Amino acid sequence: MVVCGDDGLAHRLAAELRGVYREQVTLVVPPSGRGGRQPMAGRARAASAALLDRVVTAVNRGNGGSDDTLAPGERVVEAAEPTEAVLAGAGVERAAALALVYDDDETNIRAALTARRLNPRLRLVLRLYNRRLGQHIEELLDQAAELEGGDGGGGTAGRGGAGGADIATTVLSDADTAAPALVATALVGTSKVVDAEGLLLRAVERRPPGPGEVADPGLCTLALLSATSNDPAGAEGSEDSGEQGPQLLPDAAAVAAATGRGTVVLEQLSYSGPPLPAGRGGPPFASLFSRRLRWSLAGLVAAVVALAVALTVVTRDNPLHATYVTLLDLFAINEPAHHQSTGRQVLQLLSMLVGLLLLPVLLAAVLEALGTFRTASALRKPPRGLGGHVVLLGLGKIGTRVLTRLRELHIPVVCVEADPEARGMAVARRLRVPVVLGDVTQEGVLEAAKIHRADALLALTSADTTNLEAVLYARSVRPDLRTVLRLYDDDFAKAVYRTLRTAHPSALTRSRSVSHLAAPAFAGAMMGRQILGAIPVERRVLLFAAVVVGRYAQLEGRTVGEAFRAGAWRVLALDTAGSGDGAGVPPGAGLVWDLPDTYVLRAEDRVVLAATRRGLAELLGRRARPRSGS
Repeated sequence: MVVCGDDGLAHRLAAELRGVYREQVTLVVPPSGRGGRQPMAGRARAASAALLDRVVTAVNRGNGGSDDTLAPGERVVEAAEPTEAVLAGAGVERAAALALVYDDDETNIRAALTARRLNPRLRLVLRLYNRRLGQHIEELLDQAAELEGGDGGGGTAGRGGAGGADIATTVLSDADTAAPALVATALVGTSKVVDAEGLLLRAVERRPPGPGEVADPGLCTLALLSATSNDPAGAEGSEDSGEQGPQLLPDAAAVAAATGRGTVVLEQLSYSGPPLPAGRGGPPFASLFSRRLRWSLAGLVAAVVALAVALTVVTRDNPLHATYVTLLDLFAINEPAHHQSTGRQVLQLLSMLVGLLLLPVLLAAVLEALGTFRTASALRKPPRGLGGHVVLLGLGKIGTRVLTRLRELHIPVVCVEADPEARGMAVARRLRVPVVLGDVTQEGVLEAAKIHRADALLALTSADTTNLEAVLYARSVRPDLRTVLRLYDDDFAKAVYRTLRTAHPSALTRSRSVSHLAAPAFAGAMMGRQILGAIPVERRVLLFAAVVVGRYAQLEGRTVGEAFRAGAWRVLALDTAGSGDGAGVPPGAGLVWDLPDTYVLRAEDRVVLAATRRGLAELLGRRARPRSGS
C-alpha cells in the first residue's frame, strides 16, 4: 500500500493500514521543514505540528510499538510533489492500492492520472473536495484501467464490495466523512452516525436499566461499553483493556450476561426540534414591505372604501359604479363636479386629497420591494426571538458540508464566519441561513448569534485555539450547552474532551479530529470495498460496509444467524432494490433491517453489515495483526 499526503490524514491512514490490516505501507510526505503540511493557525496548531513531527521521527526510526507509528521495515519517502519519479520510487508499479490524500484537489488528480498510467491494475483512492468533479474522475480513471487491459468494470464491482482483486477508483472527502458525525452530535448529542443508502442511523449509548426497567433494544445491539465508562475522568476503553474494555458485536448471551454495563444500540435518527423557516421561492410577501408601510396602505384602502360608500349614499348610485367614480376622482381623471350637489363636490375633493396621499405611499412601496429583492441574496441576520438553533463556527470545507447536512434535515442554524470570502458564504446565501460576520474571539459575536438560546455549538474553524476559546466562552454563558469542537490532533482532542467532561459533567462535550474520523473509511476503500461509515465506540471503531454476498464464502449459503460472528461481523440489512425473494422480503423495498435469522443469504444478495476492523479484514481473507489478550 502506498499513501501520499501532506497532513495528519496521511499518517493516520498509514497507521490504520499497518495496525489493523497489517499491510506493508510506503508513506510519501513532504520533506521536514518544507511547509508541505496543511497550514496551521495559533499556538495549539503549532503544538499539533510539533507532535506530528515527533510521530514522523518515530516512524523513521521504525518504532512499531504504537498504532500511530509504522512497523519496522516500512518506508517513508520524503518528496515535495508526487511526481512520476517519486511514485515510481515508492513502488506504485508493484503496489495493490494507492491513496492520494493531499489537501489540494489538483495535486491528487495529477498524481492519480500518472499512477494509472504506471499501473493500470492499481486500486486508487483519492481525497477530493469537489464531489461532482470526483464522479467524473472516477469514471475517467476506471475507463483508463479498462483500456489498458485491467478488468475494472467501471469501478462498480469494486465499490460494491469486491474482494482484493477488484480494480476501482474511489473518491472520498474527509469533509463528507466527518460531516454526518458532527451533524448527529448537534442533532441528538452523539457523533456515532452512519449514512446507509440515504437513511441516517445513529448508535445510541444506553445506560444500564434500573430495577423493573426494560431497555429499548433499537434495531440491534452493537456493543457493550467498558466497565469504566461511568467514570467521568476515566480513560475510555480500548482494544487493550481486556475484559474491562468495550465488547463489539456481542451475541445475545453476552448481552444478557453483561448486567450493569451500558450498551450501544442502532436506531434511526430523527429531529424533533423547532423547524427551520422555509425560504423557497424568494422572500415572503410580508417581508417586501415594512409594518409602517403596510398600515399606511391599509388606511388608504379603508379611506377609499369609505368614500365609495359615502358616494353611494349621497348620489343613490349603484355601489359598483360609485366605486368606479371614486377611483376616477382618486387619480384625478374624472370631470369636475361643477353642477352637482354640494355633497358630491366635497366627496370629490376628499378623493383627490386621498389620491395625493397615495402617491408617496406607492413610491415607498416600490422602493422597499426593490430593496428587498436586491438584498434577498445578501447575508441574513439572526431573527429576533430565535431559539433552539445550532451555532456553527467556520464556513470552510468542513463547515460547509455540515451546514448543508443540517439544512437538509431542516435544522435552524446561525453561522459565524470571520472571512467574508469563505467558500461557504455562497452556500449560506443560497440556503438563506443567518450569518454573523466577525471574529468569534471578539466580544459580542457569539451573543449576536444568540448563543444564550442555542441548543448546540459546532466549532469547526481551522484554528484549534479559536475553537477551544469559543467553547470555553460558550460554557461560561451556558454551562449546559451541547458543544462540539474540531481539533487538528487526535491526542489533543482526547485531552480536551476528558478535561471538559470532568469540568462540566452535566453537559455534553465532544472533541474530534477529522483525520481520526476519516481514516477508517479511506483505509476501507483501499482494501477494495464500499464503506458506508464508521462509528466510534469509546476508543474502538465499528465499520459499516455494503458487500455482495457471493464474494464471501463466510456469508453465501448461510442463514443470517449462522453468518453472525460475535466480535467480528454481523449482517444488519438486505438491499432488495433490484429483486425480491421467496422468504417474505418484498422486492423493491429498499433496505430491510428486520431480517429473520432464518433468511438464507444468496450469492446475488447485497447486504449491509457491521464489522470490527479486524473482522472485516478476516472476511476479506487478509491477515489480522495479532494482539495480546484479543
